[in-house]
Amino acid sequence: MRLGQATYVADGSPLPNRARDIRRRTMLDGSSCVFVGVDGEVAGALVIDDPIRPDTPRVIRSLRRAGIRRVVMVTGDHPDVAESVGAALGVDRILSERDPAEKVEAVESERGEGVVMMVGDGLNDAPALAAADVGVAMAAAGSTISTEAADVVITVDRIDRVAEALRVGRRSLGIARQSVLAGMGLSFVAMIAAALGHVPPVAGALLQEGIDVAVILNALRALRA
Repeated sequence: MRLGQATYVADGSPLPNRARDIRRRTMLDGSSCVFVGVDGEVAGALVIDDPIRPDTPRVIRSLRRAGIRRVVMVTGDHPDVAESVGAALGVDRILSERDPAEKVEAVESERGEGVVMMVGDGLNDAPALAAADVGVAMAAAGSTISTEAADVVITVDRIDRVAEALRVGRRSLGIARQSVLAGMGLSFVAMIAAALGHVPPVAGALLQEGIDVAVILNALRALRA
């Protein structure tokens, strides 16, 4: 038994008229079709309708406002389906009928444009998630393998959490840098003062503890909403 595209399932044999009709109908409807083959012949078909999430266009706009310069849609769907979805979303580039290896190649090719963030939820997305600079897995509807391959895991089935995760990551990184620079700067000033004899040893130890506490309290701001 085989599952996949018509040419793969038929294994070189001509497609039955019914299979051609189903494939033509799915192209017109904007849906996808997975054929079932038995002994090199097409035995059936699974018609899959995967509508666009209502919040996806808004999420893409949010990502662009957050500084994402380029959005590429990489999918295994038929070009006609991919083109209609990509046009509705307003992405910059559409790559259709891509297998897992070709998705990895797409990630590698986009590295010339900058840091690459890959968002996926399927088993076929796992290699690309691992190859990207930042892999984001949608765990609520995704596979365990894609979750293990990703750097960031969204635990709810909401695509808008991707933009939120980007904001949280940037804010946390900014606070971490601020805490490191402030801690190093204050410690350096305290060491200079101690070297000049203005701070006795006991006071210097207490001052260093105070600096450490202040830096930790500043870092805890990352926990705020």
